[in-house]
Amino acid sequence: MATNPESGSAGGLFLLKHRLCVLTSVPLQLGVYRHREPLTQVCSMSGLKAQALHSIPPYTLTRLAREWLAEDTPNFDPAGVCVGSEEVEAKLLCKTPHTVLAGSPFFTAVFTEVGCTVDWIYQEGAVIISPGPDAVTLTGVVRGPARCLLLGERPALNCLSRASGIATRCSQLNLMATSAGWHGEVAGTRKTTPGFRLVEKYAMLVGGTSMHRQDLSGMVMLKDNHIWASGSITEAVTVARSVCGFSSKIEVECRSTVEGREAAAAGADIVMLDNFQPQEVHVAARELKNEFPALQIEASGGVTPENLALYFSSHVDIISLGCITQGCPVADFSLKVQKPVFSG
Repeated sequence: MATNPESGSAGGLFLLKHRLCVLTSVPLQLGVYRHREPLTQVCSMSGLKAQALHSIPPYTLTRLAREWLAEDTPNFDPAGVCVGSEEVEAKLLCKTPHTVLAGSPFFTAVFTEVGCTVDWIYQEGAVIISPGPDAVTLTGVVRGPARCLLLGERPALNCLSRASGIATRCSQLNLMATSAGWHGEVAGTRKTTPGFRLVEKYAMLVGGTSMHRQDLSGMVMLKDNHIWASGSITEAVTVARSVCGFSSKIEVECRSTVEGREAAAAGADIVMLDNFQPQEVHVAARELKNEFPALQIEASGGVTPENLALYFSSHVDIISLGCITQGCPVADFSLKVQKPVFSG
């Protein structure tokens, strides 16, 4: 059965419009929120992350929605003839307990393109808590012409399920870090689904983790192949700095403390300790920080939700995990059109 929403939120979840707000039937950007109880909990995030919803340009949402719709229905929609354009209502149901809702801007944008409206019961970033493992939770309501609603159904659900799955995993990882009192950042990687990176990086923000660099232009990262092709770490860092200048950081992937020391001495801002065992990370990070106090240390490679806590250290600033996006479970959402009720 469907349940009523609760207004609780977890670390790394955020309010959409203001840090303190009352959600009523007043339309907000990209959706309508129907929760009528005062929401007084101040979110634990701050700065730009607390306004992640507003970081996506409206025209980007429109472009993506149109691309997804065109991919799914490039020409005719024969099934649309069966249902016509009668106005219908569909309930958005969440079937996965303790899901962090993420992706509502993309979901709403898809339905906006096909002339439908979305009323959200849960706000972006809220934890959807089901009363039991087999229960479903009413998350929102979509209204519009039947054939148009069904045109948007699958692209919209794909976005919501994927983004919510990633945000949920990120929230769990972030909770592990904050509970341990670790000072650093849990981060994602560029190991994202082609064509879907913006959605997946956005979901990381909603879940409370760092996106890391968004693309090759965002920060210089010199990996093993760059080093081998250029001849040395020092040469690679020197050439990269001559191009990127002061405005970009340089990170170097290192396989040993010796390589990390060379990278730092050459002017790297961040040293990635790649595929180190946890104890090796602690030793190498401590040595490098003692020699180069301003250096940032990232641990990456082989880190999983199961062993993440082993990498926490006062000398490690960033821990990145490819599993945030690769192999991440999706949240199970479905959209159910309501049967018309006939009187008489």
